[in-house]
Amino acid sequence: MQVAASTSQQLAASRPAQAARLGCLPRIAGQRIAAARQASRSAACAAPRRAAARVAAAAAKNGSAAAPTGSGEYDYDLLIIGCGVGGHGAALHAVECGLKVAIVEGHDIGGTCVNRGCVPSKALLAASNEVRKLRNEHHQKTLGIQLDAASVSFDRQAIADHAINLANTVQGNLARSLESIGVTILKGQAKLTGPHTISYGLPGRVDVGGTATARDIIIATGSVPFVPGGIEVDGKTVFTSDHALKMEWLPNWIAIIGSGYIGLEFSDVYTALGSEVTFVEAMPNIMPGFDREIAKLAQRLLINGRPIDYHTNVIASKVTPGVPGVKPVRIELTDFTTKEVVDELEVDACLVATGRAPYTNGLNLPSVGVSTDRRGFVPVNDKMEVLDSNGKVVPHLYCIGDANGKYMLAHAASAQGIAVVDRERKVNHLAVPAACFTHPEVSFVGLTEDAAREKAEKEGWAAKLGVAKTYYKANSKSLAELESDGMAKLMYRKDTGEILGVHMIGLHSADNIHEFSNAMNMGLTLRDLKFNVHAHPTVAEVNEELIRHAQLENTAAVKPAAAGSKQPVAA
Repeated sequence: MQVAASTSQQLAASRPAQAARLGCLPRIAGQRIAAARQASRSAACAAPRRAAARVAAAAAKNGSAAAPTGSGEYDYDLLIIGCGVGGHGAALHAVECGLKVAIVEGHDIGGTCVNRGCVPSKALLAASNEVRKLRNEHHQKTLGIQLDAASVSFDRQAIADHAINLANTVQGNLARSLESIGVTILKGQAKLTGPHTISYGLPGRVDVGGTATARDIIIATGSVPFVPGGIEVDGKTVFTSDHALKMEWLPNWIAIIGSGYIGLEFSDVYTALGSEVTFVEAMPNIMPGFDREIAKLAQRLLINGRPIDYHTNVIASKVTPGVPGVKPVRIELTDFTTKEVVDELEVDACLVATGRAPYTNGLNLPSVGVSTDRRGFVPVNDKMEVLDSNGKVVPHLYCIGDANGKYMLAHAASAQGIAVVDRERKVNHLAVPAACFTHPEVSFVGLTEDAAREKAEKEGWAAKLGVAKTYYKANSKSLAELESDGMAKLMYRKDTGEILGVHMIGLHSADNIHEFSNAMNMGLTLRDLKFNVHAHPTVAEVNEELIRHAQLENTAAVKPAAAGSKQPVAA
C-alpha cells in the first residue's frame, strides 16, 4: 500500500518546481526593493551631505587643517540643544546621513515626553484601566468571568513605580541608541554665544561644561507646564502633570483645570482608581478643539457615565493650596466673560492642565539677533529656520518642537527634526495625527468638520464637501471585546477624493488613525485607499467601512466585458 506523503513533504517536493517556474523573480524583486530603499535613503541624505562637502571643500581651499568631523572648521556638523523626542529623531537621521552630531542636555535624556509626559502617563492609564475593567462586574460576567468586583484592590505605589520604571527604561534605551551610533552627549544647559557657537554647563558644577561649535545648530528645548496667574502650585495639593505622574497620593476629590488631552487622560486615571473629578474649563464647551460631534460622544462615554462634573465658561482666578487630610484646596471661579466671581470650590487636590509654555529662557537668543514672541516661542519659517527680529533667516540656526509652537506634539517635533536634516523637506502639519489615550481612545488628523466647511465655503467648493461616518457597533473585533462604543468620521472632497480630516473615538483609534495620516502625508486620495485590504476581524476594518461610506463623484464603473476580452473595461 502506498502511503500518501505528508503535507510538509508535498510542500518540500513542490519547492524546486516552483522555483524553476518562478526563476529568480522573488530575488530580483527583493533586489529592486533594496535598491529603491537605498536610493531613497541616498536622496534623503543628499542635501546635508552636499552641505558638509561644501564646507570641507572651502576649508581645504583656504588651507585649513582637516578636522576629524570632515567639516573643516567646526567641532560638529550638527549640534542639537535638547534631547527630547525631537532632538533624538534629528540626531538619528543626521548620523544616518553621515554627519557628526552632538546633543546638549541639561536635564534628562528623553525630555518631557519620556520622563514627565506621554510615556509614564501611558503606564498609569494602562494600570488604572485594568482596575476599571476588573471592577466592572457586568463586563466580566458577559465574558464568562466570575469575579467579585468589591475584592479588587490595587497598590498605588506599585502603579506609580510602574510609570517610573517605564520612563527609566525608555530613557536608558534612548541614551544607548545615541551612544551606539557615535552621538556625543554633552551634559549641561546650553546657550548661544554666536552664529555657530554655544557654551554649556550646570549651576554650581565647575566640573561640567565647556564650549562647542557646529556648522548647524538645532534648538529643541521643548516646553514646561503653563500655570496661569493666580494659581499657587505647591507640588502636593496643587500640581501640574509633572507632579501628578509621581502619584504620591490619591485624593478623594480632585479638580482639573482644563479639559484638553492632559486633563482628560488624568480624569481617566483618577476616576478608575476611585476619585471624583471636577473639570474647570474656560471655554463654553468641554473638550474645546475637538470635532464637536466626537466631543459630544466623548462627553457621554468619558464624563457623563463617570463620577465627573464640570464648570464651563469659567476660569480658576485664584487657587490656594491645602494640606492633605487637614485643609482643602480653595478654588475661586470667575466668569470668563464678565470676570465676576461666581463660585468657590473646596477640593482635596487640584491638577493644573492648562497647556504648555515653551522652554526658551536662557538660550541667549539676542546674541544672534533673535527675540521670542510674546508667548516665548522662537519664530521660524516652514523649514524650521529661525527668523531674526526683522523676519530674516538666521543662517544655520533651526528650532523644532514645542519651542517653536507650530504643533506641540512629540512626534511632530521628531518629524520637524528629520525635515531640518533633510533641508529640502517640509512637514505637512495637517497630516500629523494626534491622540488622547483615554478609554476609549480619541484620535484625529486634519480638519474638524467645522473647519472643513469653513475652508470649503471660503474657497468656493462647499457643494463638493463630503462627510462620511461609521460606528464601532458594526465592528466584529470591538463587539468581541465588549468595546463597541465609538464612531469615526471623515471629511473629504467628493470631486477629487482628497482627505481633509478624520476623527475617531473608540477601541484602538490611536492606532487606526495612521492609515489616514499616512495617506494625507503621501498625497493619496480615497480612491487609492479603496484598494487597501484589512485583516478580518480587526478594528482596522472601521477604516474600511469609513472609506466605503464616502460618496465620490466620477468613480470609475465596471462595464460588461467587450467581445473577445477577458478583462472588464473601466469607464
